[in-house]
Amino acid sequence: MLKRTLAAAAFLAICALPLAAQQPKPAAPAAPAANAGNDMTLTGQVIDVNCYTTMGASGAGHKQCADACAKAGVALAILSADGTIYMPVSSKPGDPQNAKLAPFAEGQVKVTGVHRMSHGMHTIEIKTIAAAT
Repeated sequence: MLKRTLAAAAFLAICALPLAAQQPKPAAPAAPAANAGNDMTLTGQVIDVNCYTTMGASGAGHKQCADACAKAGVALAILSADGTIYMPVSSKPGDPQNAKLAPFAEGQVKVTGVHRMSHGMHTIEIKTIAAAT
């Protein structure tokens, strides 16, 4: 009886070896890749982030305030037609982006650049910017 049990166990072990060899090996954890982003073209309204998010203020009637806020250092951003706010960023440290958007405050722009989604925020690294027609 013991011989039969050992023989059955050995037989099962031999049959299981090819199956065990087919198991995929766990992949090594990948190093986090830099958020390379993707090129995009965006058309939207340049907004004063503070007034837009706290009071809902935007549009031609808010231009004078947006200009003053931008000069005071309040961030400008681009509001797309679907309501997404894109914050302008630069891959260079200490490279403020308000100067690129200030001439278009509360107006429509067409921007090309690199879109990234980071920490729940849409950003765009501006390559070109022009008034939208």
